[in-house]
Amino acid sequence: MNEIKLIVGLGNPEPNYSSTRHNAGFWLLNSFVRQSNLKWKRDTRSKAEIASFQTKTLENQKVWLLKPSLYMNESGISVYNFSFFYKIKAEQILIVHDELDLLPGSIKLKKGGGNAGHNGLKNVQQKLGSENFWRLRLGIGHPKTIETPIKNVSDFVLSEPSGEEKKSIDLGISLCTKYMNDLLKCNIKNIQNALSKEF
Repeated sequence: MNEIKLIVGLGNPEPNYSSTRHNAGFWLLNSFVRQSNLKWKRDTRSKAEIASFQTKTLENQKVWLLKPSLYMNESGISVYNFSFFYKIKAEQILIVHDELDLLPGSIKLKKGGGNAGHNGLKNVQQKLGSENFWRLRLGIGHPKTIETPIKNVSDFVLSEPSGEEKKSIDLGISLCTKYMNDLLKCNIKNIQNALSKEF
């Protein structure tokens, strides 16, 4: 089985989007980087911010973290450029993204599948020419399932969550970073089972 070598957070790079639901993938990676005392640096080749750490198992393998510096619907350009240069296969990539179909803070891990209209995932699939990557789906809720005055989905993902929603999302992120630290120490299916027991 291939281990994860690249973890990608999806979001929009402009500061005015930093607190919006669509940037949940960025929130998670930023949290992990802070907790691990890592530093982001610009990578012009891939048009992204990157960081890395060495695993304590699996022969001290390097794992890369990446936040595209392009807008969400162009995220695949950064993912493709980086993975092509470092010869990372689609099945060795984990994409962290906001998920409308899960309640705020809920988490699901899956491999492959469609994009459910998520423009970031859609572009990653197009650029990689594959759906065979892992996805860590971080729930943000949906206008139909949570109390919100915003009914349009596009407006919803580009707006900030309520205080209670953000608290739930932050709890989910804390759980994710806990398992991200252990991600390459064990079979990813064990993590999948652990996450399903937590929720």
